[in-house]
Amino acid sequence: VGEQVSLKCSFKSSSPITESLTVDWTYRPLTGGQMETIFHYQSVPYPTTVGKFKDRISWVGNVAKGDASVAIQSPVMSDNGTFICSVKNPPDV
Repeated sequence: VGEQVSLKCSFKSSSPITESLTVDWTYRPLTGGQMETIFHYQSVPYPTTVGKFKDRISWVGNVAKGDASVAIQSPVMSDNGTFICSVKNPPDV
């Protein structure tokens, strides 16, 4: 609680990394409910502009090195939940 936390995500692809590569991070609270997209990356980072992670999530990855990690500032206990990283690198999905 209170410190920056990194959510690690690494990937391998059989296709060359291009600007078509996308990364999506989704989140579901521990209490259940809807999955929500909290981060999108395609050439540049697109952090969420709504919801509990607004202004608290940042890109720390490097797709050229197979890293799609993000960081969350000032985490609180209510941030607990399931975080899913999804990487697509057409034509490799």
